[in-house]
Amino acid sequence: MPELMRVRPRTAPRLDLADIAVHLGLVPPAVGEEADAAAVISGVALNTADVIPGDLYAALPGARVHGATFAGVAREAGAVAVLTDPAGSALISGLPVLVVDNPRAVLADLSSFIYSDPSAAFTTVGITGTQGKTTTTYLAAAALENARVAVIGTIGTTINGIPADSALTTPEAPQLQALFAVMREELIDVCAMEVSSHAMVQGRVDGFAFDTAVFLNLGRDHLDFHEDLEDYFQAKASLFTTEHARRAVINVDDEHGRRLIEQTELPVTTFSTEGHAADWRAVNIRPHRLGTDLDVLGPDGLQLELSVPLAGVFNVSNALAVIATLAEAGYDPAGLVSGIANCTGVPGRMERVDVGQPFTAVIDYAHKPDAVAAVLKALRPVTAGRLIMVLGAGGDRDHGKRPLMGEVAAREADILIVTDDNPRTENPAAIRADVLVGAENGVATVIDIPGRREAIAEAVSRARRGDTIIVAGKGHERGQEIAGVVHPFDDREVLIELIGSRAPKTTGGVS
Repeated sequence: MPELMRVRPRTAPRLDLADIAVHLGLVPPAVGEEADAAAVISGVALNTADVIPGDLYAALPGARVHGATFAGVAREAGAVAVLTDPAGSALISGLPVLVVDNPRAVLADLSSFIYSDPSAAFTTVGITGTQGKTTTTYLAAAALENARVAVIGTIGTTINGIPADSALTTPEAPQLQALFAVMREELIDVCAMEVSSHAMVQGRVDGFAFDTAVFLNLGRDHLDFHEDLEDYFQAKASLFTTEHARRAVINVDDEHGRRLIEQTELPVTTFSTEGHAADWRAVNIRPHRLGTDLDVLGPDGLQLELSVPLAGVFNVSNALAVIATLAEAGYDPAGLVSGIANCTGVPGRMERVDVGQPFTAVIDYAHKPDAVAAVLKALRPVTAGRLIMVLGAGGDRDHGKRPLMGEVAAREADILIVTDDNPRTENPAAIRADVLVGAENGVATVIDIPGRREAIAEAVSRARRGDTIIVAGKGHERGQEIAGVVHPFDDREVLIELIGSRAPKTTGGVS
């Protein structure tokens, strides 16, 4: 069992409940026989599973049931007080209660207050975009190879290289501020974290300001959560306000990035890989099988050679974002370039699977139209043979992107094997049918194979020398959710097993 980093600071805070009430602008609750208003608060938790003795339990209204319903469970776990709304307060007995109209709106600021503003102790970088957030945080950690770095995102949280337990791309505010307090104890220099649109809407990163907010790109995603693309953009754009950040680094190759520059009041540093006027530019881009070599042009005539050990121009853009961000924070660009060149890769992001086979095999997290297109376009110039893509779409998510994913995959690949991703509670065949509708008029040979393992096996059996297999959609994930049950499934492990057990074709054609 690998060592895990603690998720609460060793030295817990100690605040009187009265002080917390005053911070919220409330009159402290009166002392009663069952409710001790003199309680000492040593932490805060949003979920009863996270409650430890001394916590303030935040009981928020939910879609189906109010969090105050579980106040008794929180008390049994050691909670000594509750923060809730007027409706929740009527459900609680036996604990002192702090009542505000909208507890979620104050939770982030309160969490920061309880842990004494921990993020002020190190540099914080918040990275947002439809694709590339995870890779950019990993490249930032690689670039800062001689510093103490923390990363928070989709794959999880690491603090100075040691993983910590966190489930969300951007953790809820109580967990996030506790992690920041751990980072302060661990003398972290820089924390690079992904900031999702959900996190912005739900206020998870309220209560502090990032030193730098980074915008990578914007495409269609999360339209099951947002009303439309404009609503999605404005959620991202809200990170680039004085409330949430001190300065901005923005990709001017993206039309939404150019729009964001006009909208934000923050000082802006720009970057471009496509020839736009920018503070930092990538030129003389030379892709090869293992990555991309290029020249970086920076302010004041700065010129550096950079080798990005990840395929795709989009990863050049991610690397350039890192250099622009960290150079502005005072780090030596030459050192950043050296660190990026030594990056060992990102789990599930253009990750090569090589067991000696005569073709290339890659797994990638691409699960939206722009990402599927970017992966295929990145691999086309470095593939001598055919591109064979295994692709599915997730259930209980934006239905509208499914035919778009099928369309772009059938246009850019030579063979498209449509299969299951995470069907969740939906009928897998219905999801595949939505993808197949978009793939009808493409140039690729299209095959419908239920069962992800069987689809990967088909791709391996068809691969010839010089071909590239791309298994897309799940990336780093180690489970597949079907009918509400998560089954063990790791694309990388399945590929390794199937390549080893089924000899791929090295001659002959595919009809």
